[in-house]
Amino acid sequence: MKKIFILTGETSGDKLAASVVTRLKEINIDIEYLSVGGSFLNSIGVKSIFNLKEITYIGFTSVILNIFKIRKKINYTVEEIIKFNPDILFSIDSPDFTLRVAEKVKKINPKVKIIHYVAPQVWIWRENRLKKFKMFVDHMLLLFKFEKKYFDKENITNTFVGHPLLENNTISKIDVSKFINKGKKIISIFPGSRNSELNVLLPILIDFVKKMNQKSDNFEFYFHATHDNKSNCINILNKENLSNAQVISDEKIKHNILAHSLFAVAKSGTISLEISNLNIPSIIIYKINFLNYLIMKSLVKVKFANIINIINNSEVIPELLQNECNSKEIYNTVMYFLKHPDLMKKQIDICKKTLNEIKSESSSANEAAIILSKYIS
Repeated sequence: MKKIFILTGETSGDKLAASVVTRLKEINIDIEYLSVGGSFLNSIGVKSIFNLKEITYIGFTSVILNIFKIRKKINYTVEEIIKFNPDILFSIDSPDFTLRVAEKVKKINPKVKIIHYVAPQVWIWRENRLKKFKMFVDHMLLLFKFEKKYFDKENITNTFVGHPLLENNTISKIDVSKFINKGKKIISIFPGSRNSELNVLLPILIDFVKKMNQKSDNFEFYFHATHDNKSNCINILNKENLSNAQVISDEKIKHNILAHSLFAVAKSGTISLEISNLNIPSIIIYKINFLNYLIMKSLVKVKFANIINIINNSEVIPELLQNECNSKEIYNTVMYFLKHPDLMKKQIDICKKTLNEIKSESSSANEAAIILSKYIS
């Protein structure tokens, strides 16, 4: 029996991996799997060698403070992969963890094929990493067409598979009426998947909700959580006694609630693509400690954090980062958009045009599964 080890580093990668494995099981059922994964992979029967929460550190300083724990996890993961002896090591995103593991595995067992899904953003920072990747990555799966030139330049085998969040905006038929108060306007809030993000962003977002409630009682707020951080979100939110705010974690319900939203406030990240793909106007927010911010600012090559803004080289979606990431600025920006529907429409139109230019013609998960099946056959 052929074997695939699936290596993720955070919830978004766990979700992507589960989609690919689901497709792969339809193509080839005779494969044994093991992983570093979370609830998504677990839900389709793929066991993880440890809890994904143990490695979801964020920011340079957090990594430095936990460097010995991280090294220990990297070495343990390498040992377990070597014991498992897979035909393919399928790594997803989180390159500072996954590709460090992959490099070590390749040195010990050169026969293992390394296939990486979600290429590191070398077009934003640390382009010099490409020469290193060339030494151990067998195939790089790209989310965006414009990434291809960077990997072609170093003769790294690559395939554009498209971004899974842009595949379609079909809404599953779920009755969400029991979640939605009729006559209320919905604002979706995405505070992040890591507890370290929640600890920083949730208090700010809760204060934003309070400011909105002082202005009007016509809004309903939905905090989009993951299965892993739902209880933490609920615990923090329950202390505030907000009758018009609730936490949701079911993927289909979240998708439906978002589709019915008037506006969204989201942590900077890939979720912004899903929001834009559903034609929902939004802003993005993010805040890390000052030292991390200074380090990141000195390394990045682009002016913006959001991919749509980067592609357009302008702030199509407002970015409230660092000092601007506070409840007052969020409130003022959201209210300004709500008072100017023409600005919301303009953002939606630009986003739609941009996304149409970068979408793939087929399913990203399916394309990735086909490539994996070729290596395994």
